[in-house]
Amino acid sequence: MNGNYIGYVQRSDSLYDFLCQTITDRLGIRENKPAFRVFRLSGSNEVYGYEEKHSKAQLICKFFGTMFGWDHNKAASKAYQEYESLETLRGYDLVGSPHHVVKPYALNPDINCVLAMEYFGGEQFSSAIKRCIVKGDCEHLFWRLKSLAYFLATQHNRTAGSETVDFNSDYKYFGTIVGRLHNSSRIEQCDVDELLWLRDIWRERPSMWQDRQVLLHGDATPANFIFGQGLDVAAIDLERMKRGDRMFDVGRIAGELQHAFMLTTGDKNRAEPFIGHFLWEYSCHFPDREQTFKSITSRTPYYMAINLMRVARNDYITSEYSGRLVAQAKELLRSY
Repeated sequence: MNGNYIGYVQRSDSLYDFLCQTITDRLGIRENKPAFRVFRLSGSNEVYGYEEKHSKAQLICKFFGTMFGWDHNKAASKAYQEYESLETLRGYDLVGSPHHVVKPYALNPDINCVLAMEYFGGEQFSSAIKRCIVKGDCEHLFWRLKSLAYFLATQHNRTAGSETVDFNSDYKYFGTIVGRLHNSSRIEQCDVDELLWLRDIWRERPSMWQDRQVLLHGDATPANFIFGQGLDVAAIDLERMKRGDRMFDVGRIAGELQHAFMLTTGDKNRAEPFIGHFLWEYSCHFPDREQTFKSITSRTPYYMAINLMRVARNDYITSEYSGRLVAQAKELLRSY
């Protein structure tokens, strides 16, 4: 199991009983004296991997209580929300090869709002991007993007409903991000005025309202997709799943690609071949590939800009780089 090994779960810990029951009830594994190795994994919440020493059974536990502190009700609500989101998306036959959503096993709000889930071993999307940038393995990233485009197109197409997109939702989200950038002194009032003016222009475009709503991953970042063999892709971290414009996911992937190349190489243009490849591969899963490509590329800049600004608000990046991200977001938004 990937991650930093930190020891064993103590038998006196309430989590030990939870893990024992989970591997027995959900994995069908019975051990007289189970012993669980613990591995610290990366994640926005407290995420750990557990491996039973004798059977080698593996699972992931995500602790929502740490994220929300004293607000136990909110933490429990988020844990239940992710459990239900995983089950919902799996209900669209996104199980197995090549498209897989990890299986939720059990939830206990009394143990730091823990959610136990299936472990899916493989390569994170973020690792594939790094392998391209650092080692120059571009073909590998092209292949991973083909797989990811196939997964997202399948998810979106299977979950498409009859209602059209309500662009007001993403319009308001844009305003929220701009407000946070301003409140954290990342942008000036003149930047706020320009960004909101550009946003209003995009709202007047009929194409931003015409697509059908789909179930979105909601947090389509490089940490939340894992690649297996061939075209196999698994999705994790669905606590933000919602219905909306497919471009919220697609544009975020494109924005994350541009951010990765800007941050590491300083050259935003190096991401362009990969963004174009991803959008073209996504489009091939529709009856009219060229028309789909035209439709999604016309909307991509808005959602890429949202993602770049979302990254720019974080305090772990420098003010200089934050400014570059906002400048690129403006450039994208001006491409109307």
